[in-house]
Amino acid sequence: MQPRQIPETDPAGAANPGATLTKAVMRAAGFLGISQAIVASVLGISTASVSRMASGGYVLDAHRKEWEFGVLFVRLFRSLDAILGHDEQARLWLTHDNIALGGKPLELIRSTEGLVRVVHYLDATRGRI
Repeated sequence: MQPRQIPETDPAGAANPGATLTKAVMRAAGFLGISQAIVASVLGISTASVSRMASGGYVLDAHRKEWEFGVLFVRLFRSLDAILGHDEQARLWLTHDNIALGGKPLELIRSTEGLVRVVHYLDATRGRI
């Protein structure tokens, strides 16, 4: 049985925001080498849901907290991409201790407070460029 594909547009041709954000989250995680388990932790959903996101069978819901976490995660990626690119430098930054943040960003983003703190840090750093 083929997984059900969520269309990125509705029948009238308007974009489907849920499909767009879901795809952006999965692409960002892929570029940064972040596992589905960590993505699930960041979004506050199950690993099975993230697996379904990857196959097109689950879309982030704009009426749930997972949406806000997804937006923050994509914002983190965009800031990191602007500063370091989305290659090995970004992956190294995520996995190494950051004195200003008080830990490894990849571990910090698993909590709401940590995700917000890392995003604010990156936004401030990006503003200086």
